[in-house]
Amino acid sequence: MAREYSERELMVVCAARQIRDHELVFVGMRLPLLAFALAKRTHAPNCIGLFECGIVRDTPAPELLYTMGDAPNITGALWTTDMVNVLGSLAAGDVQLGFIGGAEIDRYGNLNTSLIGDWQQPRVRLPGSGGGADIASLAHRLAIIMPHERHRLRERVDFVTSPGYGYPDAEGPAGSSWRRRVGLPRGGPAALITTLGLFAFDPDNGEALLQSYHPGTSIEEVQEQTGWPLRLAPDCRETPPPSPEELHIIRECDPQGVWTR
Repeated sequence: MAREYSERELMVVCAARQIRDHELVFVGMRLPLLAFALAKRTHAPNCIGLFECGIVRDTPAPELLYTMGDAPNITGALWTTDMVNVLGSLAAGDVQLGFIGGAEIDRYGNLNTSLIGDWQQPRVRLPGSGGGADIASLAHRLAIIMPHERHRLRERVDFVTSPGYGYPDAEGPAGSSWRRRVGLPRGGPAALITTLGLFAFDPDNGEALLQSYHPGTSIEEVQEQTGWPLRLAPDCRETPPPSPEELHIIRECDPQGVWTR
């Protein structure tokens, strides 16, 4: 039976469900823009959106955004300042949730947006951190959004641009204890949202757990496209599909499907 929604619309819904009411959320670009708008109009009306370019909003922009610095995102903002002030909120521990993406991710939630191959002679150069490392290091929770392809979900990334839960080493395991050992005071990945499923993370050892697989796929397909042996959450199940209300809001915000088709 054909689905009545796109895989990106489902990803927006999964992202919005990560946002809790009254939270400060580092929004980011593309699908998180829609997730913020969806959460505001459903279960989290009091969340506040922070944008890396120096914008703070308590309402979503009234028009579709192509970049976070577009005029509709500035008009009506609570605060238009500069990057250092917004990043300062992260350093102060005020940001509960941050959204980022990446070219590669590994089983411990470490993200690569720097290079592919040997760092001294890389095959591909990527854009770098931007604010990704800041968000991954300092937000209380991290939600990661990316396509699900085997060459992206790897046993170990070529370069750690934005830290997740590190790696096991002589001093101890990966996980929350690794973050404490290296001086990261809080946080870590809470969710990995892909085109095939939703992962949570075990903070004790840092490993990704398949929380749900999207309608139309299966655990076997997710494993086929994942570069490490899957661990399943105890309640692993099919991802709940978008509700009619959620789809209506997403399509109001992105009527031409710029980000969702």
